Amino acid sequence: MGGDIRSCRSGGGGGGGSSSCVVGMLLAMLITVSVFEPVSSSARQQFFAAPGSYTYQRLDIHVTEKTTSRREDNRRSFIPASRGMSEFLPRASTSAVHDQLQTHTTGGGDGVQANLMHRYAPSSPFRPVNATRSQLMKESLSRDYIRVLGIHAHIQRMVNGMLPEAKFQTLFQQHEEASAGNSDFQAPVVSGLTMGSGEYFVQLSIGTPAKSTYLVVDTGSDILWLQCSPCENCYQQSGPVFNPLASSTYATVRCGSKLCLDLDISGCQQSDCLYQVDYGDGSFTLGDFSTDTVTLNSATTAGGQVVLNSIPMGCGHDNEGYFVGAAGLLGLGKGPLSFPSQVGAAIGDKFSYCLTDRETDTTDRSLLIFGNAAVPAGVTFTPQVKNAKISTFYYLQMTGISVGGDLLSIPAHVFQLDASGDGGVIIDSGTSVTRLANAAYIAMRDAFRAATKKLTSTTGFSLFDTCYDLVGMTTVDVPTVTLHFQNGADMDLPASNYLIPVDNSNTYCFAFAGTTGPSIIGNVQQQGFRVVYDNVNYQVGFLPGQCT
Repeated sequence: MGGDIRSCRSGGGGGGGSSSCVVGMLLAMLITVSVFEPVSSSARQQFFAAPGSYTYQRLDIHVTEKTTSRREDNRRSFIPASRGMSEFLPRASTSAVHDQLQTHTTGGGDGVQANLMHRYAPSSPFRPVNATRSQLMKESLSRDYIRVLGIHAHIQRMVNGMLPEAKFQTLFQQHEEASAGNSDFQAPVVSGLTMGSGEYFVQLSIGTPAKSTYLVVDTGSDILWLQCSPCENCYQQSGPVFNPLASSTYATVRCGSKLCLDLDISGCQQSDCLYQVDYGDGSFTLGDFSTDTVTLNSATTAGGQVVLNSIPMGCGHDNEGYFVGAAGLLGLGKGPLSFPSQVGAAIGDKFSYCLTDRETDTTDRSLLIFGNAAVPAGVTFTPQVKNAKISTFYYLQMTGISVGGDLLSIPAHVFQLDASGDGGVIIDSGTSVTRLANAAYIAMRDAFRAATKKLTSTTGFSLFDTCYDLVGMTTVDVPTVTLHFQNGADMDLPASNYLIPVDNSNTYCFAFAGTTGPSIIGNVQQQGFRVVYDNVNYQVGFLPGQCT
């Protein structure tokens, strides 16, 4: 059963108003989930195996609208100590040395593109064998918890200086203790199932001759890096490790060059630049900073391939932590060394993606696009908010949340980036579940619970504290949820983006969580939207239903 989403409207009677209903086929029964929006004066619209034989129970979703009665409610709106570069083993080198970046394209046109794939898509090489939906969800949420912890630790390091290792160890120990006491935070013991990192992967080619590889897509990082031979420490990946000696276009970056100086952590071995990236969860990658060609598909109707020359990348010989699976990472952050920044001069510093259904093979419609072709007509933009302390993350100005059409009373400061560089709202491709500052989350959750009192509540699931048992039900009404951003760039979420199945027994949970750190808009809520990052005009835009 597919995840096709369509919307249709019917005329209303009586007191006006509207609602949406979601029709789902789960197991052998038909479930209709209705999303209603009553009108009010404040309403605003480790190992990887081949795909297994396990058949996932899918929810086939359709959205429609019907009339409801009018309501007159007036509601207001880990940072480890840096490893010494001298610890690094001698590595492969080439005679070519790169001093300054000069990016050239072959047939770039208006842009380039590549297919995206979710970790658990049936044809994904990263999909585990014989794992249940519940097991996969617990693993995903545990991985997500570590991701968010890492983002918070990175922000604290940048805002308050280097986070003491002891403090991170305390944070991480708390997570480990929570895992020990709560099976929901443990990675299930399933053949072929390991934590790994990343939710969405892109397939592109690197080097000459071009070698196809999978990289994690990450808007919260700035460096493109991949594992390289020889390895001091390399995790198990899908496919062979990249051999720089086999690429005729590979070149090391000279120590003292602008590229080397742009690195957050760098070192020298003889005259060659070394890089190190420390992630907030304690993972790191270390190796040669270099350049090579990257080959993607043309975004023009003519098709073909585009070769991007001399793209900066980390050639990692020591890669440790929560990696596994993909060959490395494609950094899409705002920093000067990120992939969008480096190809911007050639094809335009813009990119977009549309994240399609997580459990079906829709890679032909889930595209990551770079250049002017990344911006479709009809996108509504909201300005990026600058954080003077952190250049990587994409901050947005969130203005409110509506549940059932009612704008919740949430103080404006809850979504504000403060003068120190803390707080605010980040949109992130690598975080799964949206985290909201506790005050905002509690207000939204309580409003959602109040509107779903007729549903049968059940125990929480991992970090989800609002779950429902829908066994035996044929029609379910839930309120609409809308995230509001500056300049009217609203995200009117389909029900499948916030009420999600967590097992094969018709248990559905409200897919948000609270946080004491900055709010983060995750990829579950972004699913089905084309999200556009326009770094020329410093804005981010949303357009629903544009995955084709």
